[in-house]
Amino acid sequence: MDKKNLSLKDKKDFAFDKLNFILIGVGVAIILLGFMLMSGSGSTEEAFNPDIFSARRIRVAPIVCFIGFASIVYAIMRKPKS
Repeated sequence: MDKKNLSLKDKKDFAFDKLNFILIGVGVAIILLGFMLMSGSGSTEEAFNPDIFSARRIRVAPIVCFIGFASIVYAIMRKPKS
């Protein structure tokens, strides 16, 4: 067997192709964005911060994280073209 035939056989044994890995990376980036949207200052014992109940933290950030997790699931389930 020469190296060319061996390398083609090895590539067919992978479960993911390049696009799968790119989609997983994009999904992780979206999740990180969602967690950054959730972050911020909290309330202390001395002062209440009403920003902890903002729409960005309560609604937008969890939806962004969910989209990131769903895109990772899609990237894992996507079948590479043969």
